Amino acid sequence: MDTRSNSLKHTDIKTVLHPFTDARVHEEIGPTIISRGEGIYVYDSEGRAYIEGLAGLWSVAVGFSEPRLVDAAMRQMQILPYYHTFAHKAHEPSIRLAEKLVEWTPANLTRAFFTSSGSEATDTVIRLVRYHNNALGRPDKKKFIARNKAYHGTTLAAGSLTCLPVSHCDFDLPGIPVVHVTCPHFYRFGLAGETEQEFTARLLEEIEDVIVAEGPETVGAFIGEPLMGAGGVLPPPAGYWQGVEALCKKYEILLIADEVINGFGRLGSRFGCEHYGFVPDIAIMSKQLTSSYMPLAAVMMSEDIYNVVADNSHKIGVFGHGFTATGHPVATAVALENLAIIEELDLVGNARSLGPQLKEGLSRLNGRPFVGEVRAEGLIAAVELVADPSTKRTFSEPGRVGAEAFRIAHAEGLIFRAIGDTLALCPPLIVSSEQIDLIVEKMSRVVDRVGDWVHSEARDKA
Repeated sequence: MDTRSNSLKHTDIKTVLHPFTDARVHEEIGPTIISRGEGIYVYDSEGRAYIEGLAGLWSVAVGFSEPRLVDAAMRQMQILPYYHTFAHKAHEPSIRLAEKLVEWTPANLTRAFFTSSGSEATDTVIRLVRYHNNALGRPDKKKFIARNKAYHGTTLAAGSLTCLPVSHCDFDLPGIPVVHVTCPHFYRFGLAGETEQEFTARLLEEIEDVIVAEGPETVGAFIGEPLMGAGGVLPPPAGYWQGVEALCKKYEILLIADEVINGFGRLGSRFGCEHYGFVPDIAIMSKQLTSSYMPLAAVMMSEDIYNVVADNSHKIGVFGHGFTATGHPVATAVALENLAIIEELDLVGNARSLGPQLKEGLSRLNGRPFVGEVRAEGLIAAVELVADPSTKRTFSEPGRVGAEAFRIAHAEGLIFRAIGDTLALCPPLIVSSEQIDLIVEKMSRVVDRVGDWVHSEARDKA
């Protein structure tokens, strides 16, 4: 075994520019070096164990160090470590995976295109929307509608659909035509006295008003995560997605489901669109597709969209888009084995059966100081901390309390995501009932300790 990482000191690593990290602070404190993982746990270079409560980055469905995925990668490496899928070439793993995804996804999604990341997949969709509408003689129908707090990736185009301040600030985004509408989070954006039903109606009216104001002939697609992940684990209000789907049909707008976090069982259903009862024209998926053991993403599209694209490629002579690693044989082989494990262990059912336990356990935090809202659906959840739960007032320095909670959680042996002052959980789908109880217990201690810290800070300032 290579033990070189065990000899590294956390302050030694300064040569890497880390994503979503303050580079100057990182130079001072250095990284926590994760040396190995097993099941739902990861271990740092000092030997400390952590429950990986975010499944890496919302993604390690089958847990860490699953030998079947290691073996699948090794077998494929020995047979065919790489080949492309350009110019009428193919290989068995990518063909078999495309067939498996057609089996897994909603019945209308019949064709697959592979990329190496969710961001690349979103870029592909943006190009498909343009290509599709040009082929249909609708050259102006290119604008996207996305939502505030959306996350769809970080490339120039995908990052434009994302609507988080840190993803846009000083990057000159958006860089493509997109209109962002209200985030469908009732707790934070519902008006005083407004019911959830009224909130849904108001948001749908806003979307239709945007379509009409922009001109339906210019709006090509609506994109959204069924449940918003990196924006704060935000389930939609009742009736929202059915209303969006109806508007898309009314104005001939393509409906795109970003299933990168939701997909492959996270909500207790195979996909978020099925969970919330709507049918997309295109779906984007990654993360749990391979449990992130290999970089891979897929774009699934309807037969109608495929036929327009295929006819246009025949007219031009080629579909001029793709990547060196499109449908990489090792990545697609790992994905096939990963999906086999999810099926054999019924991990979708595990998320469905344990979801209520996670929600009920975290809901016991309601009423604690500074707990504003607990949100959970399947095996994804969040605890939003606020300065005043009675008024939902946020802290004067957004993100500072969340950062302290993140630090405390590491001391408690738990890793989660601090999204501002929202503490997000998304454990591997293999998590057990006993481990859910342990996660809830650790979260409870984190909330209590960070509450004490906030009180202490207030006393020091008094």
